[in-house]
Amino acid sequence: MYFATESLVWGGGRAFYDPGAEGRVLARAHLVTAGQFSDIAAQEMYREPGTEIDFAEALTCGSAALGSGRYETLVCAGQVDGLPVLTFTAPWSMRDVPWNPPSSAYVRHLAAGLLSAGAWDIEAVASYVAACPGAAEHWSERALTELLQG
Repeated sequence: MYFATESLVWGGGRAFYDPGAEGRVLARAHLVTAGQFSDIAAQEMYREPGTEIDFAEALTCGSAALGSGRYETLVCAGQVDGLPVLTFTAPWSMRDVPWNPPSSAYVRHLAAGLLSAGAWDIEAVASYVAACPGAAEHWSERALTELLQG
């Protein structure tokens, strides 16, 4: 995970997944229908919800470009319990864009999702986020731990 571009909602950098990057990505999965995922993706792509996305290419090839904008690339990151793990991200690599630190509100929101999975504690999430490009240049592990405990 890395942080780049500028969120008009949260201020600061948005989280992106670079499937070509080394390392691991902590994530929180939600079981949703194809229609629900299509609506979520459409909203993030600034498109009208209600149009089903064709997942075939992403499921077959591992990814599918639905456009050139941020969050317009579908990625199948594997499977959990025999079900595909789909996400959307940018079409570019994390080395292709300037990194931008996330806002404290956005970090709290992301951390709440990771913590709700029950697999990590505050210190583990703070350590992970502090090491992500974009955040690493701005947030220390200690500052993130204090932010998440507060």
